[in-house]
Amino acid sequence: MTHSAWIGDLTAAQRDMAFGTGDGQLGFSVLRIPVPEDRAAWNRDLATAQRAVERGAAVIASPWNPPASMVETFVRGSQTDARRLRYDMYGAYAQHLNDFNTYLRNNGVNLYGISVQNEPDYAHDWTWWTPAEMVRFLRENAGSIGTRVIAPESFQYLKNMSDPILNDPAALANVDVIGAHLYGTPFANFPYPLFKQKGAGKELWMTEVYYPNSSDSADLWPQALDVGEHIHRALVDAEFQAYIWWYIRRSYGPMREDGKISKRGAAMAHFARFVRPGYVRIGATANPATNVYVSAYRGGGSTVVVAINKGSAAVSQQFTLAGASGSSVASWLTDASRNVASQGTSGMSNGSFTVLLPARSAMTFVIR
Repeated sequence: MTHSAWIGDLTAAQRDMAFGTGDGQLGFSVLRIPVPEDRAAWNRDLATAQRAVERGAAVIASPWNPPASMVETFVRGSQTDARRLRYDMYGAYAQHLNDFNTYLRNNGVNLYGISVQNEPDYAHDWTWWTPAEMVRFLRENAGSIGTRVIAPESFQYLKNMSDPILNDPAALANVDVIGAHLYGTPFANFPYPLFKQKGAGKELWMTEVYYPNSSDSADLWPQALDVGEHIHRALVDAEFQAYIWWYIRRSYGPMREDGKISKRGAAMAHFARFVRPGYVRIGATANPATNVYVSAYRGGGSTVVVAINKGSAAVSQQFTLAGASGSSVASWLTDASRNVASQGTSGMSNGSFTVLLPARSAMTFVIR
C-alpha cells in the first residue's frame, strides 16, 4: 500500500522496484491506495497508481472516512466522538465512491475494486460501521458502484463482520471480494468454512497486514522468515487469493526507507515475483518436514514451488510433479547473506527433483 498523505509518496525508482519483476525488484501485482474524503486530494497517489498499472499491477482503493458532510458523531462505549456514516447519506456515499472510481478511470487507472470502509470494527480514529450497517449499505446502495465492491475489511478477520454478508443473499449479490486484515489473527482462525460454503463466485483477499510487528527492523534474520510462513498460511490455510502489505516503504516493510529491499521484502518476493496474476495454487504437501512450508502454483506454462525452511538445519527435500511436464528447474534463494539470489538451473528425473533447503532460508523453484 501507498498512503502519501501520511508517509510521502514513492519515488519513480521505488515504484519500479515495487512493481517490477526483475532481479532486485519486489514483483508486487496489487497496489492498495486510500480514498481521500476530500476530492482536492484525489491526485495524491495517482502517479504511483499509474505506474503500478503500467507495470501490470491491479489497483484497489479503501476509504478511511466519508466526506465530513456525510458523517455524524455518536457515543460508542467510552468514545464520545465516534463517527459513523449518516443513514440518509448512504446513497451519496455510494456516489462518492463512484466518483473516485471515475476520476481514476479518467486518469488511466481502472480500479480492480473499491472497499466500503477500512477496518470498520477498529475505527477509533476513523469511521465505525456495525455489521448490520454494512449489510444495509451493501443491500441498498453498493449495487450502484461501478467497479468491484470489497467488504468488510475487518482488522482481525473477525467473522462477525463478514458472516452477516455471506448469510444475506441480497448483500452478498453486491459484493465481489470479501476483504480482511490479519492483525493479531491466530493461524487457527485462518480457515473460513462459511466462505467455502456460501462464497461461490466471490473472491477472498487479505487486503492489509504487517507481520510479525512494526517495531523491529525488516532486516532481522531469521525473523523475516516469519513473513514467508505468514504468506504461506494465508494462501494455503486461509485460501486467500491476494496478500497485501501495509506501507510498501517503511523500516518494518518490504522496502526500507533508503529504497532498498529488506529481508522481509525478499521473503515476499519469493512469492510475488514468481506467482503471477492468473496463476492457480495446486495441491502440495504443505508441511513435508518440521519447520518446512511448501506451496505450489501453476500458470504461464510453468509450475512454481515456494519452500520456506525455518529450521536450524538443512533439509533434503524431494519434489515430484503430478499431471505436469517439465525438464528444467530454475531456483532462487534468500538466506542470511543473500536476497532472492539465482541458483542457476538444474534438471529433473522422471518428474522429480531433490534439493537441499538450507537452514533458515526461502527458496523458489520455477519448473518448465
